[in-house]
Amino acid sequence: MNSILKPISSAVALGAALIVSTSAFSPRSSQTLGQVATNAEITRLTSRILESSQFAHHSLDAELAGKFLDRYLDALDGQHMVFLQSDVEEFARFRPTLARATRRDGDSSPAPVIFARYLERLDQRAAYVAEVLRTEHLDFSADESYAYDRKEAPRPVDLAAAQQLWRQHLRSEYLQEKLANKKEEEIATILTRRSARLVQTMRRLDEQAILEIYLNALAHVYDPHSDYMGREQMQSFGSLMSLSLVGIGASLQSDDGYCKVREIVPGGPAARGGELKIGDRIVGVAQENGEFTDLIDMPLPQAVELIRGRKGTTVRLTIIPAGTANDATRKTFVIVRDEIKLEDQRAKARVVDLPGEKDSPRRIGVIDLPGFYGGEPGASGPSATKDVARLLQKLEQEKVTGIVLDLRRNGGGSLEEAINLTGLFIPSGPVVQVRGPAGRVEVGSDDDGATQYDGPLVVLTSRFSASASEILAGALQDYGRAVIVGDSSTFGKGTVQTIMPLAQIMQREGLTPAEDPGALKTTISKFYLPSGNSTQIAGVKSDIVLPSLTDLPEISESEMQNPLPWDTVPPARFGREDRVNPYLATLRTQSAERIEKNPEFSELQRDRDQLRQKREAKSISLNEGERRREKADLDARIAARKKDRAARTIAPPPTYEITLKSIDKPGLGEPLKNPKPLAKGAIEFPAADGDAGADEARSTDDILLGEAEHILTDYITLSSEGTNAPVVRR
Repeated sequence: MNSILKPISSAVALGAALIVSTSAFSPRSSQTLGQVATNAEITRLTSRILESSQFAHHSLDAELAGKFLDRYLDALDGQHMVFLQSDVEEFARFRPTLARATRRDGDSSPAPVIFARYLERLDQRAAYVAEVLRTEHLDFSADESYAYDRKEAPRPVDLAAAQQLWRQHLRSEYLQEKLANKKEEEIATILTRRSARLVQTMRRLDEQAILEIYLNALAHVYDPHSDYMGREQMQSFGSLMSLSLVGIGASLQSDDGYCKVREIVPGGPAARGGELKIGDRIVGVAQENGEFTDLIDMPLPQAVELIRGRKGTTVRLTIIPAGTANDATRKTFVIVRDEIKLEDQRAKARVVDLPGEKDSPRRIGVIDLPGFYGGEPGASGPSATKDVARLLQKLEQEKVTGIVLDLRRNGGGSLEEAINLTGLFIPSGPVVQVRGPAGRVEVGSDDDGATQYDGPLVVLTSRFSASASEILAGALQDYGRAVIVGDSSTFGKGTVQTIMPLAQIMQREGLTPAEDPGALKTTISKFYLPSGNSTQIAGVKSDIVLPSLTDLPEISESEMQNPLPWDTVPPARFGREDRVNPYLATLRTQSAERIEKNPEFSELQRDRDQLRQKREAKSISLNEGERRREKADLDARIAARKKDRAARTIAPPPTYEITLKSIDKPGLGEPLKNPKPLAKGAIEFPAADGDAGADEARSTDDILLGEAEHILTDYITLSSEGTNAPVVRR
């Protein structure tokens, strides 16, 4: 979801034209800038580029400037627990002149003023927390609750009101540690140091770091995928796009004061460990055996700096699991940082021999595609399309009768690869339409006239399938070429971003900045399917919806702040094959009957309903007895579930793995003894206090993929009646 799709020719040209056009803002003679002047120029350019290049074409007027100020306050205090209402009223003096001062003068003076007050409040909170822990005995016998979600709540009216909020938050953290069986003296030390370390970390932020937080707030007013990236962020971004970096292997984003996992990099340490999930919020980090630092309300760049590190070093993370029913649940584990290489993230496949009629196995293939890598014109390196084409050829050699393409953890990548890879399944035709800010629409098509695989196809998606994966799934759905199975819809990111290095623009204006001014990532285009429907907000809806813990409304583009709207363009001309519709009603009925009879799905649906109910409550009990009963009940449920599963365990069908390293070997080798899902789960079983749930996540993956395989076999049977077996064309 964080991947920047590489735009087709018109989008590239558009980005270049926008960079050139900015030089007309204020041409001047050659000039070397000091740091103050550089910061002013960064601010001025950021505001003007967003106005002129961002898809919405919205000028920085008084209304937008007001949202900008609010967004900056939320970037520092997303849970509305630090700033007082009187602070906000005092900062209102910036509102009348903020738009003009930002656009014309590059004035960013509100940023350090507000940040200084933020530090003052953090000091007060740390002192209050230390005093409470030193002088009071916290009791948890009363029937009380803590409303942990305050992002829409009013800020405290005064310091006394703030202290009451700080107290309840402290009690929630204290009880969490107590439920982990820590002693009171240990808890007091942990929580005192935690609040103090946050202050220390924030006080270390320099002028440039504060400016980056400030200008990111401005970019996010336009849309959630536009960002100002300072020098260090640009270096990190370059490492990410080269797909060779050292760290835990996760892409992070800021979400209402939390450091949230946006993507798990396939093949990285986090993916290999399987404990960190998409949607998890990282609330604490510790180096090796050191003490934890609180990350709540810490700006993202600083949180990222604490999480990443040298190869071979360990980092301990405390998270709020994405599938948990409340924000008081915590889970801690260790990750060893490592280098993440492209070869670990490439496509792979399996051959599965499912039971068939008359004891004759039904052989199918499963391809896991974690991302659309490659796509550089003329590049000789790895390509998702080339890799999938090789896997398809191998699967055909092994005589599979149908294929599941698993995109559940595919967050996007190269648009060119998405077009070319879609072309493996259709003869030719439009795959995507791209509309720029000026309204011009360009069509990206597959024009080779060849089909690599022409047989039954199921595409398995989730809420975490985004960008390029939505283009592929949506195009195949428009053509009637594949059955789309999974969550009710994909993520809904239908926009494309471009990177504009500010140094280049300054140089065109004859300016030499004091240091690298960073870059602006801005949204310049929107995607549309061949049918003309945008994938923005709506995503791609599944033909057959499976019960899933990932199918949550908060995991979507629509839940991000200031997303661009859904709309349409005229449909492109394409030949619909309509292979799915004749069988869709039957496929849905047969799937529903299996799900109804499957105790695993019944358990999953109960888990999902309970999870949603608890999340909607947005509060947690502060009664120790009640919390311990909840934990005991959950532990008993999990134990009973494991016992039931052991009693009805069925041996998995013979499964063979195909990697790009083994693809040229004859045959399939020996079947896997204990096949694990290719695509690891994004959300765990909704655990209460404790670490239960990892096994449930793996089981959930098996359930969903297994049902997709059954849907495929139904589709093969229905579509092949009276016809020959599917063929692969080259």
